[in-house]
Amino acid sequence: MGRVTSLDELPLRDDLRGLTPYGAPQAPLPVALNVNENTHPVPDEVASDILDDIALALRDVNRYPDREFTTLREGFADYLGHGLTAEQIWAGNGSNEVLQHIMQAFAGPGRTVFGFAPTYSMYPLIAQGTGARWVAGTRDDDYTLTPQDAAAQVAAADPDVVLLCAPNNPTGTPLGLDVIAAVYEAARGVVIVDEAYFEFAPRDAVSAVTVLHGRPRLAISRTMSKAFAFAGARVGYLAADPAFIDALRLVRLPYHLSALTQAAAVAALRNAETMLRMVDEIVEQRDRISATLEALGYLPHESWSNFVLFGGVDDPQALWRALYERGVLIRDVGIPGHLRVSAGTEAETTAFLEALASIGSPS
Repeated sequence: MGRVTSLDELPLRDDLRGLTPYGAPQAPLPVALNVNENTHPVPDEVASDILDDIALALRDVNRYPDREFTTLREGFADYLGHGLTAEQIWAGNGSNEVLQHIMQAFAGPGRTVFGFAPTYSMYPLIAQGTGARWVAGTRDDDYTLTPQDAAAQVAAADPDVVLLCAPNNPTGTPLGLDVIAAVYEAARGVVIVDEAYFEFAPRDAVSAVTVLHGRPRLAISRTMSKAFAFAGARVGYLAADPAFIDALRLVRLPYHLSALTQAAAVAALRNAETMLRMVDEIVEQRDRISATLEALGYLPHESWSNFVLFGGVDDPQALWRALYERGVLIRDVGIPGHLRVSAGTEAETTAFLEALASIGSPS
């Protein structure tokens, strides 16, 4: 029997041929600021509380978990507020799985998914994974969107799913509720607002959760990976009309959220106030990064997230490599003349800024 030696020899779907899997460079460097993680560890007192709940869940781990993860959904509804109830909440193993459920239910073969580029690089991959076609719209030079232009682009594309990243990754750009409302009115299909970085926005920022009522084709996606420092736990969630949630039940795998994941997330939510204290420090370091980048002659873009995209980079690959050699890992997101850096702890931020300064200012 012959041995399969390459992917090309397997009967892969034609629409997946030539694609490359998602992935950021991983390297054992002292300062890793490349994947928008929260680099602060979970506080000790919260970790102890989470461990207690996981220990309790372990006693029944021989049984299947609550398929409807009711307690967790109640916790998310309380956290989001605005009168939301558990029947309006969904969750999955990271917001990527939640987005995949949406694509499986509302996209698929013969359908289109639309987003404004540049945006989160997983959107086209998740869309194509379900057999849908990805269509990229455009942004203004500063990566913002106006209600009129966004609505016109959506109307012209007539997609089945629209993805709005607010604030946007990899640019950090905020998105107004007026844009969301205009896109919803222009769209025939479902509109998803991905608020993965919302907790890092200014205190007076208003979530799209506030415009959910009366919009059954709208859904707001969140994650615990960023503000809650829970990236390794893989917990994402979504708020939408109960009928929208019913659609996601049709495509999820049975018991997709483990009992241990549910227990950990419920305990983390119970400690939300403590968990979110680190957000203020991250925002402080983000703003410090922006100010110092500007002083060094780079062009940081406005960011409502836990990272900064900066332009004015003569040779992104060369600068990335020079930082790498100094023990600092940041991200080349493929935007010409730009690099992106996550806001870390004060010490990590200092290490990045000192390494950058040692390389010298752009010409």
